[in-house]
Amino acid sequence: MTASAHPTPPSQRLSGRRLTLAIGALAVGGFAIGTTEFTIMGLLEEMRADLGIDYAQGGHVISAYALGVVIGAPILATIGAKKPQRTVALALMMVITLANISSFFASGFGWMLASRFLSGLPHGAYFGVAAVLAATLADPARRGRAISMVMLGLSIANVVGVPFATWLGQQFGWRSMFLLVGVIGIGTLVLIRAFVPAVPVRPGASIRTELGALRRPQLWMTLLIGIVGFGGFFAVYSYISPIMTEVAGLDVSLLPLVVALYGVGMVVGNILGGRLADRSIMGSIYGVMAAITVVLLLFPLAASTPWSACLFVFLVGASGSTLIPPLQARLLDVSPGAPSLASSMNHSALNTANALGAAVGGAVITAGWGFTSPALVGAGLAVLGLGVAVISGRMDRSDASATSSEAPDAPQTTSVASDQTLRAR
Repeated sequence: MTASAHPTPPSQRLSGRRLTLAIGALAVGGFAIGTTEFTIMGLLEEMRADLGIDYAQGGHVISAYALGVVIGAPILATIGAKKPQRTVALALMMVITLANISSFFASGFGWMLASRFLSGLPHGAYFGVAAVLAATLADPARRGRAISMVMLGLSIANVVGVPFATWLGQQFGWRSMFLLVGVIGIGTLVLIRAFVPAVPVRPGASIRTELGALRRPQLWMTLLIGIVGFGGFFAVYSYISPIMTEVAGLDVSLLPLVVALYGVGMVVGNILGGRLADRSIMGSIYGVMAAITVVLLLFPLAASTPWSACLFVFLVGASGSTLIPPLQARLLDVSPGAPSLASSMNHSALNTANALGAAVGGAVITAGWGFTSPALVGAGLAVLGLGVAVISGRMDRSDASATSSEAPDAPQTTSVASDQTLRAR
């Protein structure tokens, strides 16, 4: 059955101010994660100079975080399957806090590398558990919006947290960024403890049940949508600096504003994605993938002038982040009995997409196709992602037809496939 087929008992749901505070507490953790993930890129030069490392080693420090996300998301989510989800969220945030404090004190390359890897390990699992908590505490009709509000912390970090932490690092030393994140992490622990209720462990939850989700084809299809579709999104964002300065002719001093504009787009897209997911999960995935394709196809034309380029930076951020809430909700639906693992793996998929997009974009630029060529390649990846989504939707309908023919008198709401098909319409 889908996640929504086992609705949370009304006694466990929250509404109004209590729900807002609970989701807000979880979102603050997302703000801390987003700040520590992206700020280090803007302080790379300061870190290299202080640690005495070259560019390759600096890149390894950044990659270590992403590797931690990919590895940690499924492992930690599975291990925490039999624990109360609030307890798991607190434990993961404690690891994030301690790892960032460790980065603050890191005196050499090896220590910093290990600390960044540890910082990334809880990333995906935290967002996965937070999404499950939000979906559990909210009314089923508002599940998509609840999930999107948790993810809003990550989006706001790109608008506020990253620029501020970068400024702080430039003014008071690059290590101060990690101390800031550590303080936010401690605040998150207090907020979660105060406002997120202790939800009982889901009946039948176990490590074996969570791992059983890996046998579901639709789980892998949904992850593939994220990897391929978001690969195009990251193909552009990874090279936004040379696109804006070399093609659009924007002064380099204005790049922080461009990044902030992209972050605003992410905030808008995240909110929109939650509302669309509540209407139709698969329908929103189809529509958003098509929108990403159109935006990326038009981006090379828009990049010729600063104003149109800035508009499309906003649109790239908005269209890409709109996809996250419906994908998160889709993973919950296709993995009954294993919500934590499925939800957390979405972030492993997104980090894989990050690596894929950056590699493909760099390859076409190196080949001499120009700085705007990653957008065209990204549009091609978005089309492939849409194709995967269409195939996944057809699999839903085939499963629904097969189930109906086997048990024509059974209520349709008890069928996973039929419930998902209704959501796709």
